[in-house]
Amino acid sequence: MHKRKQGELPLWRGKVRQGVASLRSVAVVKEVEKTFRQGAERLEFRLVHYSVQNDHLHALVEADGPEALGRGMKSLAARFALAVHRALRRRGPLLRERYHLRVLASPTQVRNALRYVLLNARRHWAKRRGRRVLPGPVRLDPASSARWFRGWMPGTAGAEEAAGPEPRWPARGARC
Repeated sequence: MHKRKQGELPLWRGKVRQGVASLRSVAVVKEVEKTFRQGAERLEFRLVHYSVQNDHLHALVEADGPEALGRGMKSLAARFALAVHRALRRRGPLLRERYHLRVLASPTQVRNALRYVLLNARRHWAKRRGRRVLPGPVRLDPASSARWFRGWMPGTAGAEEAAGPEPRWPARGARC
């Protein structure tokens, strides 16, 4: 397991099994946000940002070491699964695979990961329409933590309404 160094940030992706309804329904997003508010920050582990997609969740997390990362990821995956089960009134296994984890070590990697996570729905939407990018202003994804991110470039639609505490993490000066 990788030992986290100062300034590194893990990027996590958890995909759900086939046959599960879209995770982007209002009920699922509300339930996931509720459970993340209740348990996203522990002594050695913290959920920094997330994005709920149709069939997967992206999360940027912090951990104080490999053991804390393992425990935190297990807890995050369990909380996510229970929230989805409550919202969709279903039971049984949810995640299709363990999870995919990538450790981000440079400011550029962190910035790119922020853009990837917080603007992921926009990217998927463009792809479904056969485009590489979408024209017009960037709009904040309601199924992500984008509305709490304080580093948006001026002119980002919805950034003026962004609310909540500024995230505490190594990429404080990053802009998207």
